[in-house]
Amino acid sequence: MIDYIIKKLKKRGIDLDSAQLHLIHKLIESIQPDKDLNDKLDSKSTKKSFYVWGDVGRGKTLITKTFFNLLTERKASFHYMEFMQSIHEHLSNLSGKKKPLNIIARDLSKKCKVIFIDEFQVEDITDAMIIGNLLNQLITLNITLYLTSNTHPDDLYKDGLQREIFIKEMEIMKKSLNIYKIEGLVDYRSRNILNLNNSSEHVHNDESIICFLQNNFENLNFNKKYYVNSRAFSCKATSSDFLWISFSDFFREPGGDKEYIEISKKTEWIFINDFITCNDDSADLIRRFISFIDICYRNKMKIKFFFNNYACNDLYTGDKLRNLWNRCQSRLNEMQGMYYLTNTKE
Repeated sequence: MIDYIIKKLKKRGIDLDSAQLHLIHKLIESIQPDKDLNDKLDSKSTKKSFYVWGDVGRGKTLITKTFFNLLTERKASFHYMEFMQSIHEHLSNLSGKKKPLNIIARDLSKKCKVIFIDEFQVEDITDAMIIGNLLNQLITLNITLYLTSNTHPDDLYKDGLQREIFIKEMEIMKKSLNIYKIEGLVDYRSRNILNLNNSSEHVHNDESIICFLQNNFENLNFNKKYYVNSRAFSCKATSSDFLWISFSDFFREPGGDKEYIEISKKTEWIFINDFITCNDDSADLIRRFISFIDICYRNKMKIKFFFNNYACNDLYTGDKLRNLWNRCQSRLNEMQGMYYLTNTKE
């Protein structure tokens, strides 16, 4: 099994380090590889559930999901936000029922034996009052959980209202979890993105970008709309980790600092292609782009620019915004470098 997992991950651009290999060994050990997978998950001799956490780009999701996909039990996979949205919908449908979380937990236990929840995070008081209770019930019902997060369980929902209730539930749950931190400094996404051919002779079309995103990110959404502050902006694809936009489309649309700041808070990576040369007739487009770059630079957002045959210093040929553009051009050059891309947001 371990050879299969390593092979799959290498195809996704991950050359496993010792911490990542150790996690794979721990995951396999938890299901006792000398038995059939179906029997392993019924063993009560060891902790079966995992909470995997660590820095962005360490492969938490890809490693855990690759392992999870090998399990033959009935299973379900969710992004945390998707999972909580589903729970809130169930609670609404059960309005007036006694102990609705008990009902939801029992229903889930009938449908699956294993649940994977990616990017586990708790920021909302309503979620905080629900999630610990629900997950503890699922564990009691012998459901195996695989959770991934950027944060240790003790640091979830920091400074939140009524946090003591949440912490009490989490302390109970921690007794049933293998809490594993992926140590290390290698951000494989940044490395893979840096390894993309940046020469002007190589053109990255939409097909090659899609292939790259599929190999490095999960849960891609191609709905063509991205909502910020209840406003819809055009986009090419999104996930919880990235936003892919077209330069010529996105910056033609009305938008400003308020929306750009919100975008910088919501995602880890920005991908931009479809660059065109602009003059003073396109001053509004360039002004929005400059504002966007200023905010992303200040907030240390990671951006991959697919300039293709365009040199970034040739994107603007006008005079009206020349002083602003000169500063932006300097930042564009810096933001493509290894030092900038390998230093995460603070």
